[in-house]
Amino acid sequence: MEIQSNFSLKKYNTFGIEASAKQFVAVHSIDELKTVLAENKNEKKFILGGGSNMLLTKDIEALVIHIDLKGKKITKEDDDFVWVESQAGETWHDFVLWTIDNNFGGLENMSLIPGNVGTTPVQNIGAYGTEIKDTFVSCEAMNIATQEIKTFENAECNFGYRESIFKHEAKDQYIITSVIFKLTKRNHKINTSYGDILAELAKNNITEPTLKDVSNAVIAIRQSKLPDPKELGNSGSFFKNPILLKSDFEKIHQKFPEMKFYEVSETEVKVPAGWLIEQAGFKGKRFGDAGVHKNQALVLVNYGNATGQEILEVSKEVQKTVFETFGIQIEAEVNVI
Repeated sequence: MEIQSNFSLKKYNTFGIEASAKQFVAVHSIDELKTVLAENKNEKKFILGGGSNMLLTKDIEALVIHIDLKGKKITKEDDDFVWVESQAGETWHDFVLWTIDNNFGGLENMSLIPGNVGTTPVQNIGAYGTEIKDTFVSCEAMNIATQEIKTFENAECNFGYRESIFKHEAKDQYIITSVIFKLTKRNHKINTSYGDILAELAKNNITEPTLKDVSNAVIAIRQSKLPDPKELGNSGSFFKNPILLKSDFEKIHQKFPEMKFYEVSETEVKVPAGWLIEQAGFKGKRFGDAGVHKNQALVLVNYGNATGQEILEVSKEVQKTVFETFGIQIEAEVNVI
């Protein structure tokens, strides 16, 4: 375990931004993590997972601790369910594929989401009608100040739409080290409620889809819309889909009757941010090496040598124009550093 100075983070963020860490160390065990935290109590720290949900706009003047804890195991099971624990440094998509290979159901709709397992509860990631909170049982997290391990049960995490306790009350206080999910072994609840999935399955003449069929459909959809970060720097969806009160939305909808929306409760609707951005004229628009992806307007991209600041400026211009056009505020889903 070696602490390195002036370390390039280009390979450690999916935008491929060239930025450096004052100091950098990768930890591969709980003991290593405890040691690093204990021996660097007075150092400013920055915790790095898969680097998929952040935009680096500057060098990080801190000790960057890369969480590289690996391993997954079944902790208990019965006839219907299995409880699976994954260490925080496992790649999310690889973990999802492992659950599907074992015929464990519940995560298939979240195939191909970038990042590591440990950061999934922070954002309460989700896709195609499912979210982490639906299968999340608990996670273990290390207190940065004391190095004590605390277990957070589902109810304690205050999950919301791309929200959790780890973005608010517990922010910068804990490092998630492992996560436990409760998955089905039989009588799987196959969720094909989204039209894109149904269309993809129909294209392949699949009428009774398996977990693998749903996962393959999601992968095909995501690959058709979203660029591979290894080929074109990005962090997936840059913006959250705005949720509006129905009373506010109805006024806007009268002016823009073609606006797409989904009901999320009796009083709220969700508007696709990608649709708003596309209608505002940004889809496929390029500003030097920063831009908006040609197939999915939710995704901001680095065409090669964009700085984080340049991508941030594009995001601000998108937000400003969407608000001026529709009167709707869209928020960044990505953490801007």
